Amino acid sequence: MTQRSVTPPAAGRADVIAQAHARSREFGLRASEAPDFHPLERLALRDLVECNRSLYAHALPVMETLHAQIVDTQSMVLLTDSNGVILHSLGDSDFVEKAKRVALCPGVSWAESDRGTNAIGTALADSQPTVVHGGEHFLQANRILTCSCAPIADPYGRTIGALDVSGDTRGFHKHTLALVRMSAQIIENHLFANQFAEAVRVRFHARSEFIGTLFEGLAAFGADGTLLSANRSALFQFGRPLDALLAQPFEALFGTAFPAALQQASRAPGECLTLVLPSGVRVVARAEYAARPMFSADAGSTRTPAQSSAALQAARARAAAVTFATLDTGDAQMAAVLQRVAKVRGRDIPLLVLGKTGTGKEWLARAMHEESPRRDAPFVAVNCASLPDTLIEAELFGYEDGAFTGAKKRGSAGKIVQADGGTLFLDEIGDMPLAQQVRLMRVLQERSVVPLGGTRAIPVDVRIVCATHRNLRAMIEEGTFREDLYYRINGLVVTLPALAARSDLPVLVERILARLRSEEPDSARMPARVSADVLAIFMRCRWPGNLRQLANVLRTAVIMAEGADEIGVEHLPDDFLHDCEPEREPERPERSEPPHADAAQAEDSPAMLRPARMEEWQATLIEQTLARNNGNISAAARELGLARNTVYRYMRMRTTH
Repeated sequence: MTQRSVTPPAAGRADVIAQAHARSREFGLRASEAPDFHPLERLALRDLVECNRSLYAHALPVMETLHAQIVDTQSMVLLTDSNGVILHSLGDSDFVEKAKRVALCPGVSWAESDRGTNAIGTALADSQPTVVHGGEHFLQANRILTCSCAPIADPYGRTIGALDVSGDTRGFHKHTLALVRMSAQIIENHLFANQFAEAVRVRFHARSEFIGTLFEGLAAFGADGTLLSANRSALFQFGRPLDALLAQPFEALFGTAFPAALQQASRAPGECLTLVLPSGVRVVARAEYAARPMFSADAGSTRTPAQSSAALQAARARAAAVTFATLDTGDAQMAAVLQRVAKVRGRDIPLLVLGKTGTGKEWLARAMHEESPRRDAPFVAVNCASLPDTLIEAELFGYEDGAFTGAKKRGSAGKIVQADGGTLFLDEIGDMPLAQQVRLMRVLQERSVVPLGGTRAIPVDVRIVCATHRNLRAMIEEGTFREDLYYRINGLVVTLPALAARSDLPVLVERILARLRSEEPDSARMPARVSADVLAIFMRCRWPGNLRQLANVLRTAVIMAEGADEIGVEHLPDDFLHDCEPEREPERPERSEPPHADAAQAEDSPAMLRPARMEEWQATLIEQTLARNNGNISAAARELGLARNTVYRYMRMRTTH
């Protein structure tokens, strides 16, 4: 791999790094110090994770999605607490060992006082997203890394942790920080929704197509109409910090009386309102009510949103259930797998699903459950790779009250008991620690489970489906996977093909888009197809993240293309277009005469867009928005949902080209 040339840091970033180095020296650190190889003990780490349980639970799925976007880039995704102690990590196996050499692993503090200048510690110290690349690290041992980190705030603006991507310096990419920032914002929005589940929540933006996206503002109000909190985007649109807005009445923030807005929203649930911010900017808004009586013109109506939501979710679940027919999309390899699995669906024969990460192993497990006599019982999925060693035992087998520090009152049943009567799906079974393999083997033999801290065995009846991308036979030889457990779980073994090897990509795209549309209340604005140019790009892609990567790309593109007839190249994520770039483009022969008009048009077609052209398209969009706002940068930034610095950066790009 060739070394990428990296642009020297801008003056502002240079100051950030210089100040971080000064702090490192004040802490008494020396650049030549070796990394600390003493992480927290297992029980101490488990207690720390429990203390950060809400952050951990909401971050895990986002981390998995982020890792799927950067897979095979010699890097890893890290979650820390507010002090910079790593709680969890997901990484490429070929980089994990290198990371351990610099103590980049769970239980280790990466605060500046311990590690000097680094993305995690410096981002937490400055409370802002930070990149620290190669030689910018204070400790020489860490200069093999390039790191991008964004702090994570709770719904009240307090920093509770950080999300980081660290990797080999040769894999430096300027877009990584943007991915990390977006992922951190997703976590914050999830925490916000969870915190204010019983409040009146208002989603708003100056442009309707941004409602339901990362760019939307979120504001929560109490029953009396006073503001409880607002997310980063909302604060940016209000133009004021949270402290100055708390307890402000709805009318002062949106120019409309609270009861009137609720009544208008209740008459047309899901439809948007037009509100006015204190700055005079008109925004489109959607009000949501949760776990409270529905505001309705019909005074006799006692139906609650919770009841309506439950019925709607049940209907959606039935419509969205994954079946063998759902997965049979015309690929011969996949059809053969489904045919074999169908023969054992009503029998108590364990299923072991092999295949690369993201090939749809959980979809197959869900389809088997849905097609079996156990379909009306629970389907419980556990990702053994996403749970740290310190938590997997409690998550799987449950625990009694007081089993360990931080344990919930009345204990927890555990995933195995939750799956009683149904199907237990153990994804990435090859990542399960040996000690838990022994306990799982006992459960499968005895058909009962004893929770941590308990003495009574609880009988269970579960169908086991396991999946892994690892070579379990090789692991048995290495002593990292138990042979007796292997023969207990591999009643029928099937291997799912990689996406690049499948012949049904157009149908898969169509099915995934249909599923994404079914999950959105305003599906009419969502495009139902991709353009021919996009499909051509998809057909050329290697898809290292397989179906998961395809679903993530389409999920982002659907949002970007909201209101359009189809998804175009301009709606695809920048990093995906980079992934689809050929290793080396052939040199073009010199022409002695001007190219034919058709050839010139082909060069400018969407299918030929390169990252540089994507940047031009984005800059053009910003220019058009500036023109609509008579050159007012603040107004244009609000309309686009961008920071003013981003608008300035694109303007500079246009003036220097």
